[in-house]
Amino acid sequence: MSHLPELRYPTVAELVVSTRALASAHPGLCTLREVGTSRAGRPLHVLSVGRARRAVLVVAGAHANEPAGGSTLLALAERVVAEPSLRSGTSWHFLLCADPDGASLHVTPAPRSLLDYHRGFFRPAGPEQPEWSPAVLPPDRLPPETRALTGVIDELRPYLQVTLHGTDLGGSWVQLTRDIPGLAEPFAKSAAELHIPVETGASDAAGWPASGPGVHVMPAPGSIAYPSLPDDARHSTWYHAHRYGGLTAVVEVPMWASDLVDDPAPHPAPAAALRRLAERLLRDAREVEDVLTEALPRLDGLDGPLLRATRWVLELVPGLAADLIHTPPADHTMAYVGSVDAFARRLPLRAAAMLLRVLREADDRAVPRLERLVTTWSEAFADRFRARWIPLRHQVEHQSRTVVAAALHARERAA
Repeated sequence: MSHLPELRYPTVAELVVSTRALASAHPGLCTLREVGTSRAGRPLHVLSVGRARRAVLVVAGAHANEPAGGSTLLALAERVVAEPSLRSGTSWHFLLCADPDGASLHVTPAPRSLLDYHRGFFRPAGPEQPEWSPAVLPPDRLPPETRALTGVIDELRPYLQVTLHGTDLGGSWVQLTRDIPGLAEPFAKSAAELHIPVETGASDAAGWPASGPGVHVMPAPGSIAYPSLPDDARHSTWYHAHRYGGLTAVVEVPMWASDLVDDPAPHPAPAAALRRLAERLLRDAREVEDVLTEALPRLDGLDGPLLRATRWVLELVPGLAADLIHTPPADHTMAYVGSVDAFARRLPLRAAAMLLRVLREADDRAVPRLERLVTTWSEAFADRFRARWIPLRHQVEHQSRTVVAAALHARERAA
């Protein structure tokens, strides 16, 4: 396991220091190099372990608000160095952080509550997210982080790309762009051993077929649970590995667990429940929009990444609410309705949290009102889902085990 302390997610700078030390200690095995720079000029680093042509690429930091990936990446790199069997015919490559600019703006490295987490929250607008920008932007407008990531994929041609993601509250699940037979069993075993619930009805994978509990495989085109959402995973960097016969596994791990998201029992009235969630989503988002509209004239044309992200989230809400009301439920389980409940709480809470940071910086008079919203919604979220903290070492261990299992089973498929 990594030496990083409990309840402490590493910064990008700390990851660079740790991986540089690892490469210096094993010069014949490891190399650390720059593969590009961010929009703000921050370097993007890849640590490579081994030189075999058959490659696994592990990506951390695609979403700024999902910090466990950096801890997992370092633990994985140390494990690959220590276990020669993992390097048998395979090289491993670790992109330390796909979005260092975003990581610099999410400022809760040691959250002790959901309120703590949201007070420093940041997640970029969709067009500014490295993995998702190809789904919403033309090729000539892609950010440099995206071009660096696809360039690494073009160079390595990995049989497996793993991207390390996380959720604030819920359970663990895996999204695959192509099935990996045999992965579901070790994934479920790891989650059970570490007392992490498996999110069997993840709203992120609504309508996707499952090869096992919590292991979802991208469906055929046209199977879209939320038609209003502007992006399409088939145009993301997840699918870039398919050009070379590879696939991508997205491994999600929660910071706080909720046993309400792994209940496979049928919900007694899912359509009615989703309508109620949509109504609450619209109501909560309207509260944030009212604050934004009232405060905007005092912000003197400010247009930074926090404000752009706030607006982007709020713009998603009407369409998503309409999807929940008018589209038949993609899943009829208690777990799915619980996952949508969490998602519908998350969006306005995130918008409020980011707007609060903007208004605090401006010393705006609307700060107390927004502070009350963020506090109330964070506490209600935790209470509703009976949130319990998952020790960081367990987050890292479960994500690491799942990555290794995916690499081994995908290697069998690729052989």
